[in-house]
Amino acid sequence: MATFTTSLPDELLAKLAEQAKKLELPKNKLIENALNLYLEHLKRSAYVKSYKSAAEDEDILLMAEEGMADYLKQIEDEAG
Repeated sequence: MATFTTSLPDELLAKLAEQAKKLELPKNKLIENALNLYLEHLKRSAYVKSYKSAAEDEDILLMAEEGMADYLKQIEDEAG
């Protein structure tokens, strides 16, 4: 495991110490958990953004509609 040193505002360090005490966790573990949650949030946000941009792309929408038509035809052929 690597060591990372940084500076944080006093107010944020006080909040960190308070929460770590309440949760009975070491401060570094609380920071690790918080950072993991934040990075996962960023990943999800990028994923949502990509879907929103795809929803505005006429070529992608056309491909999706054509794919659904093919899928429905396959279902009908198998049921038929």
